[in-house]
Amino acid sequence: MPAILTISTQRSKQVIDLTDRLNRLIREADFQAGLCSAFCLHTTAALTAADLDPGTDLDMLDAYTAMIPKLQFRHPHDPSHTPDHILAALIGPSLSVPVVRGRLLLGTWQRVVLFEFDGPRERQVSVSLVAAE
Repeated sequence: MPAILTISTQRSKQVIDLTDRLNRLIREADFQAGLCSAFCLHTTAALTAADLDPGTDLDMLDAYTAMIPKLQFRHPHDPSHTPDHILAALIGPSLSVPVVRGRLLLGTWQRVVLFEFDGPRERQVSVSLVAAE
């Protein structure tokens, strides 16, 4: 059964580091090896692995936002946040990371991050631990 992480975002656009929360969940489950699969249960937020040196989060948000053209969007309930849906779809809703010796196996600078594009909100991320065979 997947665990659900609840993340409270504080700004309209934000990058939140989930790495420590995921490692804590892995440790509490006494999970040693396999995959940690995380899936964002929203269409205006996304998950990926990223470098979080100071300011990099804002650089990424600025770069992603600049990629979206100014169009007449047709989203029926609120066209103004259509770019948020597009950004979340470009990055994607999920990420799988190997677990080795009870910790996420990430590169030196990699962190697991949630991109918030339509906050502030409460977000849920479903986390499944799949054992290695």
